[in-house]
Amino acid sequence: MSHAYSFGIEEEFFLADARTRGSPGPRVRDFHAAVEAGVPNAEREMLESQIEICSPPSESFPEAAERLRTARAALAAIGRRHGVLVFAAGTHPTALWRHLRATDAERYDGILGDLRMVGRRSVVCGTHVHVAVADPEARVGLANRLLPFAPLLLALSAGSPFWQGRPTGLMGYRLRVYAELPRTGLPDLFDDAEDYARYVRIMTRTGAIADASFLWWILRVSPKYPTLELRIADSCPHLPDALVIAALFRCLVRRVERDPGLNARLTGASRGFITENLWRAERDGVRAELIDEAAERAVPVSEAVESLLALIAEDAAALGCAGICADARRIAAAGTSADRQLRIFEAARSAGLGRRAALSAVVDALARETEGAADREA
Repeated sequence: MSHAYSFGIEEEFFLADARTRGSPGPRVRDFHAAVEAGVPNAEREMLESQIEICSPPSESFPEAAERLRTARAALAAIGRRHGVLVFAAGTHPTALWRHLRATDAERYDGILGDLRMVGRRSVVCGTHVHVAVADPEARVGLANRLLPFAPLLLALSAGSPFWQGRPTGLMGYRLRVYAELPRTGLPDLFDDAEDYARYVRIMTRTGAIADASFLWWILRVSPKYPTLELRIADSCPHLPDALVIAALFRCLVRRVERDPGLNARLTGASRGFITENLWRAERDGVRAELIDEAAERAVPVSEAVESLLALIAEDAAALGCAGICADARRIAAAGTSADRQLRIFEAARSAGLGRRAALSAVVDALARETEGAADREA
């Protein structure tokens, strides 16, 4: 990622047995072998019932979208041959964590050995976005100043209303699950790059972490690339929703980099407001009201979207993604994946289906949407 503001998108997906919609069982190993042989930029995740794809570094959203669309279709086709459904969601609607197997890999063995039961309970999938910056040494300060925008991006991606086969009452339960793990959620407000480097050095030296890749915050300085990595979004079955999150974040990176005064004086109270807004986004999704610290009032997500679009208008025009950013209005008005999942579940229950059958209908719809079949049917 040599060019400033080039980006890459990582998407994590769940795998389910096409018949039971639960754990795919031993057949998933043949699925993974076929993926490794035929789908570039696909990787296994911590659980056998997960897989990840990523778009190579790009400056073009049409290019990234086509790469992801092609990979999604390839995974779905391989899944059909092996009786496996592939779908995006923040949490798995039907799977029970105690029935899922970990991927046999040294890194994951080490993680689970350290995290124990809370690691095995981490049945979550997200959309991660990397954006390169002009000065990698400035990333710590930029990350601090981007944090106030994170709750809105979560609200626009909320897609995890179910956990362990039950409705949670929340639109984005994924971060609640993830919060069981250490070094997740909001990062601390580091003073500067030196302060962050000292933190990583001592954490590594004392054996708390093996390296900086074990810092799993919602927004972090990438330990591998000269990027900032957004990790707050739920995995989005509707690809255009994932592109909206990526485009907004990319524009925000450019905006804070060219305006050193934007969010330059965050305090402990500021961090408290961000924490409260994250909770509101988790609970209510696009129906949340988020605290505007400067205005000292709570505003609906639709108003927050308009303010954000005005803030990044110049950046969206410069980066050629104004249309994708504006699509955030559609999400705010029509709802996220969580809204669609709940509508399907409630309609199935109203039609007389039991809870398990209604959840299976949700999984089927998520798989169709992830593949893009729902778009073709529309």
